[in-house]
Amino acid sequence: MSLLQVRDLKVHFPIKAGNLFTRQHGSVQAVDGVDLDVAAGTTFGLVGESGCGKSTLARAIMRLVEPTAGSVALDGQDLLGLSERRLRPMRRDFQMVFQDPMASLDPRQNVESLLTEPLRAHKIPGGPVEHARRIRELLEVVGLPATALERYPHEFSGGQRQRIGIARALVLSPKLIVADEPVSALDVSVQAQVINLLKELQERFSLTYLVIAHDLAVVRHISDTVAVMYLGSIIEQAPADQLYRSPTHPYTKALMGAVPVPDPAVEVGRNRILLQGDLPSPANPPAGCRFHTRCPWRQASRCAEERPALRTLTGGHQVACHYAEDIAAGRIQPSTTAAPRSTATVSQHEPAELLDSRRSPGGR
Repeated sequence: MSLLQVRDLKVHFPIKAGNLFTRQHGSVQAVDGVDLDVAAGTTFGLVGESGCGKSTLARAIMRLVEPTAGSVALDGQDLLGLSERRLRPMRRDFQMVFQDPMASLDPRQNVESLLTEPLRAHKIPGGPVEHARRIRELLEVVGLPATALERYPHEFSGGQRQRIGIARALVLSPKLIVADEPVSALDVSVQAQVINLLKELQERFSLTYLVIAHDLAVVRHISDTVAVMYLGSIIEQAPADQLYRSPTHPYTKALMGAVPVPDPAVEVGRNRILLQGDLPSPANPPAGCRFHTRCPWRQASRCAEERPALRTLTGGHQVACHYAEDIAAGRIQPSTTAAPRSTATVSQHEPAELLDSRRSPGGR
């Protein structure tokens, strides 16, 4: 049974203009009809390029942003139908780890205050002595010494601050943790430590994760199921190994082709898909398939007019593409063939992950 169920979730931000009388001129469709099922004790990974709506989806699930439509249920309880007063006691069951650990921690509170505050706010029984014991145990679990209790966020490194953020999410013993880009602000050498810590904590406390990231390698390492998001919608979803072994949607193929392989002999001969054109605006998304304006396999009539539904193929693999089977079988060929990675030039319209993977260390 799914611990988290999301159905047809939409988050549209109104575009308003006017001086005396404010008028609405359309809306930004940040999230537009997302369905998710996250099973208890598993990790659900969500990937996509910047601006696709990943973080907005996470905040809508947490009700930090109010959805426009749809439903969110945690362990069978509808979260969107609850008033703020009734939602408050339920918040201990779902917590969030934010992208920037420095911005998410109050610089005027020391670690002891940061970790004790949720216990007091939710009136967790036990009193000061029991609370102090619990936060000391949590510090040990996340790899920080007890002496950290009296220190302030600015006295820690980025990785240590993220460990404090994880401890704060754990202090209420939640059922679900939503991690929004939990390692993107950290050095590469620290990212692996934090990811391994999340895996260890999941096994120890039987946690359920919704992990949002743009780094495909991070998501592959930690996730049981992976979904790919594009322009506010999920366009492909499958078990992690299956998705990385045989991506089906053209956009997923482009993302996977952007991931470098640590083998020069393989890397030189690889072909990749160059996505043409600009990313459409979520304020005016294209009709039909939202990816058809950049898709090398597009078929002009159907792709431009009919929006594909997320349908199930074999092995629980879901894809929102009219011609997924034809593309996989080679019955439809791309309109342009990408050049080998060794000779291809960088297009200004490539996904952010592709550009990042091709920058030299001194190019920043």
